[in-house]
Amino acid sequence: MNQRIPVALAALALTATASAQRYLSETFSAANLTITSDVIYGTNIDFLTSNFASPDVPANVTELQTAVTLGNPIPAAYFDPTDASTAVKVTNVRMDVYEPDQGIDTEMQRPLVVYIHTGNALPPPINGSPNGTRKDSCAVESCTRLAKRGYVAVSMSYRLGWNPLAATELERRGSLLNAIYRALHDVRQCVRFMKANATTYRINPNKIIVMGEGTGGYISLAHTTLDEGAELFIEKFRPDPFNPNVSFVDTNQVGDLEGLNGQLTLYRPNGQTSETQFCVNMGGALADTSWLAAGDAPMVAFHTVFDPFAPFTEGIVIVPTTGGPVVPVQGSNLFMELANQYGNNASFENLPSTDPYTARARALYGTPVTHGANTVQIRADVEGLFPMVRPAWPAPAQEEASPWQWWDPNSAIAQTVVSAGPPPITAHQASAASNPDMSPTKGRAYLDTVMGYMNPRIVCALQLGPCSLVGIEENEGAGEVSVWPNPATDNVNVSIAQGLVRRYRLLDINGRTVATGNPSAQRFTIERNGLVAGTYLVELEVENGRIVRKLMLD
Repeated sequence: MNQRIPVALAALALTATASAQRYLSETFSAANLTITSDVIYGTNIDFLTSNFASPDVPANVTELQTAVTLGNPIPAAYFDPTDASTAVKVTNVRMDVYEPDQGIDTEMQRPLVVYIHTGNALPPPINGSPNGTRKDSCAVESCTRLAKRGYVAVSMSYRLGWNPLAATELERRGSLLNAIYRALHDVRQCVRFMKANATTYRINPNKIIVMGEGTGGYISLAHTTLDEGAELFIEKFRPDPFNPNVSFVDTNQVGDLEGLNGQLTLYRPNGQTSETQFCVNMGGALADTSWLAAGDAPMVAFHTVFDPFAPFTEGIVIVPTTGGPVVPVQGSNLFMELANQYGNNASFENLPSTDPYTARARALYGTPVTHGANTVQIRADVEGLFPMVRPAWPAPAQEEASPWQWWDPNSAIAQTVVSAGPPPITAHQASAASNPDMSPTKGRAYLDTVMGYMNPRIVCALQLGPCSLVGIEENEGAGEVSVWPNPATDNVNVSIAQGLVRRYRLLDINGRTVATGNPSAQRFTIERNGLVAGTYLVELEVENGRIVRKLMLD
């Protein structure tokens, strides 16, 4: 028996579907975006350019703290690294804001994504890479895509500076931990600033995502899990493991967990909290699983299985700048298992495997991946983790770390020699060693995977739309769907019984888009165009949803 749906209820369902679709796919064009560059979200002491060995430091710090407390301007000499009249230097930390044009977008409570770039807490090319700023290709592309989906996204800079050339591992560890701790303060300042300006940017202060890439992944994970002062005194954070009362991080000097109340911090409370509701890491790792607890924000992780710098399961952080070890950490393959055991990802754990990204990730859970003599076991209960399986490249290439990155290999920074050799090595060559087939096409294809896997989970966790609608991929109104021949040796035919296929995508087993089309037809052909043999997913966009079918190419 046919059942009529009340008009009001039908309208509500359509509105809910549109609301969810806003964040699942690009609903605004590039022409409909507003990008506001170089917004100052905070001012603080710059550890990269300050000379803390100078006897002038106490007097400088007193003058700075007094000026900030009284609301007076900071003298210009403190902002100029070349001005020898001050030993302590100050910097304005900035961000770029990407958003749908407020003259076009009618939504007043938009979720915010705070994007934290990579770079080993040092500026390029000192960090041995062409990347490491909020203007990196990956950062710009990610924030642009998020704004097109209806988010407000900020790509933020954070303060840099540590000593990777310190004589001992303990010295390097203390230096790096403090750099990450200061960057954490900057993230929390950025969040507080955006909440204080929620009306200006039309954001919902209760729906904020932190998203970190590489070094930014460490920072986003620390922001989400570091919430008790005692967590700074775990054994690996102590210069003397037998003295539980001294940490590498001296909060009296550099500030408490919020970046407040320290001699060498200038941040002040603004009446807002730094709490956020979702965490994404693209690489990086968690400083320690003891920081993770039930009730922490839901997490999504993207991690190459054989990441040579940040361990996939657990191990020692290796800094690309020197190749030296720094600190033991836990990777996505381990902490995501705990996040699920704690129930933190329960809001999206039951999403169906009807989209190609979810299907691919879950197909890898509980399976081994082997490169030569090395095997990594992907754990079974890691919902929210998308393991990136990349080829085992022959020497001198390394294992891959960040397939979503790309850069201009001919830029001045990329061509800067970062190792004298012989032979001399440029920043481009150093980074290409762990991304040997780097290209904009490859990087964007991996960002397809990031967006396709991440956004449905954000929609569910933050209730941006009915979670039940996120997984509806099989459109019953399309009737029978045929993809033939399957397996295929050449071109592939597609037909649906009802309606039209507006768009199709062909994805490989890593979730990368390898072919697209806009047939607007009931029947059409996908040309093979030299695609290698293997398993693919055909994703069809029809009137009320998507249809996904598996395809084998011989």
